[in-house]
Amino acid sequence: MVYDVIVVGGGAAGFFTAINAVQKNPNLKIAILERGKEVLSKVRISGGGRCNVTHAEFIPNDLARNYPRGEKELKGPFHTFMTGDTMAWFEERGVPLKIEEDGRVFPVSNTSESIINCFLSEAKSYAIEIKTNHSVKSFEKSQGSWRVTTSKGLFKASYLVVATGSNPKIWTFLEQQFHKTIAPVPSLFTFNSKDKRIVDLPGVATTAAIKLRGSKLRSEGPVLITHWGLSGPAILKLSAWGAIELHTRNYKFEIEINWLCEQTYNQALAELQKTKLQHSKQYIYKYAQFDLPKRLWRSLVVASGISEQTRWADLTKEQLKTLVTQLTSTEFKIDGKSTFKDEFVTAGGIVLQEINFKTFESKVQKNLFFVGEVLNIDAITGGFNFQNAWTSGYIAANTLAKKSLGEL
Repeated sequence: MVYDVIVVGGGAAGFFTAINAVQKNPNLKIAILERGKEVLSKVRISGGGRCNVTHAEFIPNDLARNYPRGEKELKGPFHTFMTGDTMAWFEERGVPLKIEEDGRVFPVSNTSESIINCFLSEAKSYAIEIKTNHSVKSFEKSQGSWRVTTSKGLFKASYLVVATGSNPKIWTFLEQQFHKTIAPVPSLFTFNSKDKRIVDLPGVATTAAIKLRGSKLRSEGPVLITHWGLSGPAILKLSAWGAIELHTRNYKFEIEINWLCEQTYNQALAELQKTKLQHSKQYIYKYAQFDLPKRLWRSLVVASGISEQTRWADLTKEQLKTLVTQLTSTEFKIDGKSTFKDEFVTAGGIVLQEINFKTFESKVQKNLFFVGEVLNIDAITGGFNFQNAWTSGYIAANTLAKKSLGEL
């Protein structure tokens, strides 16, 4: 079958590219080829089923700082299409969005189905053909056109858009035929730890500062203690920025947590010395300090060698110092990671030097475009990875429309 544009990959970036391209040139005949039984599966499960569409950061350079890989390259594209444009795009199509306190942007409906239904409705209205169960085996350039072979047949098109995310088969094929790639490694993962101080604390959450021992990597934000170890935005952020380094360590490393965030050892010591004087008859174990969760405070008190019956007046200097150390620089050994099954993000992909970021077209092959996570671009948690999909898809679509209209 012959089309003007073939989009390989029925995810967020693929749909956004196809819809925007045909909106700008309604004469385009476009097909989306998806290897799975259904499209937009990652959109469906993202954000706990609510779809974290983007993040309320409205300055391009500041937005770009949330990308461990791709920060420099995305500054220009974000001046063309970014957060405010994304929000307007969905709201103009009947999907109102809301900004939550932490800056994450979700549909007002609190369900990813609003986003999926919007895409499917737009695709139908513009006669975009969606072909599921079409696993792409190969593609090649022949006489100025692209020939795409899938598990169900041969397709031809003038323009080819690769939006396959972290599909290893496509990456391998691209490496062999067209582009240099960087091998994928997980990003946005949680840390496994069986440390006795947290083993009985699943569900406890608090804000903390974390640093990787033997590295300059730092992170701060909410930390969630889980059945398998440590999670939450601060952990996920550290995993994103440290994706390559932690992979080289085989996910066995040590972190240091300051449960009091920016409060130093000396500041915490001075605070507890005051408490010791003012509440000398109080049981240390019973009353949590620094607004820490009670269960966490008690665990750290016990880890400091302080019994449940110890009063502040009876606390020795060594016990006090040990407690302050537990509060401001707790060491944890991490032994492995856990990812979010189909939702996890990878670092790696097409090397960025081979992409024109004004168009998202390949510098190696004419009329070949790459959008979304297939590029070596990834972000911290909070809607930033989707914003990369929207931005790259929009700019590629604009280029496709102009090329097909003879304007480029």
